[in-house]
Amino acid sequence: MEIIGIIIAGVVIGLLGKWIAPKNRDKIPLWLTVICGIGGVLIGYYIAAALGVAETSGIDWIRWIISIVIAAILVVIAATLTGRRRGKVT
Repeated sequence: MEIIGIIIAGVVIGLLGKWIAPKNRDKIPLWLTVICGIGGVLIGYYIAAALGVAETSGIDWIRWIISIVIAAILVVIAATLTGRRRGKVT
């Protein structure tokens, strides 16, 4: 996959991951969502390869589903680590 393809896929996968993540999704900025998406794409491809998912001539749905789930996990982790706190700190 070329770098432009990874970035475009990262944006889409990151937004999908942010959409399916639990309530933590609104706590991180868009640029961090894109980073999580790119990470989801790269890690998802390696996990799919490790599981023996072969590339097909069509759309690799299993790879994309794995990438979306990984991106959602990364979004939750990023929101936990860098999320904006709401409410008063006493």
